[in-house]
Amino acid sequence: MELFDVYSLFDVTPVRAQGCRVWDDRGQEYLDLYGGHAVISVGHCHPDYVAALKDQLDKIGFYSNSVVNPLQVELAHKLGEASGYADYSLFLDNSGAESNENALKLASFHTGRDRVVAFRRSFHGRTSGAVAVTDNPKIVSPFNAVHKVTFCDLEDTEGVEAQLKRGDVAAVIVEGIQGCGGIHTPSTAFLQALESLCAKYGSVLVLDEVQSGYGRSGKFFAHQWTGIRPGIITMGKGIANGFPCGGILIAPEFEAVKGRLGTTFGGNYLACAGAIAVLDIIRKEKLIDNALAVGEYLKANIPASPRIREVRGRGLMIGIEFNEDVAPIRRQLLYERHIFTGVAGSNMIRLLAPLCLTMAQAEHFVQVLKEIL
Repeated sequence: MELFDVYSLFDVTPVRAQGCRVWDDRGQEYLDLYGGHAVISVGHCHPDYVAALKDQLDKIGFYSNSVVNPLQVELAHKLGEASGYADYSLFLDNSGAESNENALKLASFHTGRDRVVAFRRSFHGRTSGAVAVTDNPKIVSPFNAVHKVTFCDLEDTEGVEAQLKRGDVAAVIVEGIQGCGGIHTPSTAFLQALESLCAKYGSVLVLDEVQSGYGRSGKFFAHQWTGIRPGIITMGKGIANGFPCGGILIAPEFEAVKGRLGTTFGGNYLACAGAIAVLDIIRKEKLIDNALAVGEYLKANIPASPRIREVRGRGLMIGIEFNEDVAPIRRQLLYERHIFTGVAGSNMIRLLAPLCLTMAQAEHFVQVLKEIL
């Protein structure tokens, strides 16, 4: 049997990692400025994280959600304190896409409505409902396309209100910072308007913080720069530093109904142990402050060049938009200078480094980029 060939692969085989460094099977060291799509939040193989998973595995690794799991309660309490949403409820699942599925499902149950407003250039996942609210027709199958979704432009307050006035919109879903769509940050005024409009017309505001959350922007969630409080917040990626885990934070006005949401693996012992360790490390090492400081240094010091159009983002979620295809630049960074980066579209280098990225490592990247340009 062969693998189903859907990934374009770089010829690199990582076998070991620590912090923001990765080593391949030839012993070559790399600087990781991508964290496996923003998944590695507290650094590769952090000793406290590794110890938490090993210790938990020696006790019990899994049982179903039909029994009491104190780790879920501990995680909820610590997450509420860390995020500032102690009055919200937590539902745990396995990934960002699943979190968005559950958020949209819960919004539909709550409102009795069946249409969703999403935004152009959005990305919310590849499962059925999540991909339907993703603005990329290439990955939306005919089966997925039957969902009732209307796309608006970011900052088009009037367009959103025109849709909400129709009275059938269950949810408006928006990313705290658009990731795959090019590191576009919704303005404070726009997110505040969405909050007001959803309250006015009885729709649920869903904030997708799968990529932009968990300290990456310099606050726990990117939308917290604007002072709003959404109905539902979705999480994934960095929540457990590589162990599959996701979840949604749910405002107090939502009723919990037995059986309405469910999952086999969500909130299992190992996922909770990993997620608790991540929160403890973020707090102990002040990684949110570090993400803001190092990220602001990077943004301010990306070299000026006629090849670069704009630098966008917050904290350690940065997009460098070029006036050209970035594939050759990314290959040069990887194969010649041994630095992992990501992309958004064909003309943007995307940086999603672990939150423990040091100033010295940031300075190294800036110097390498100057030399390349």
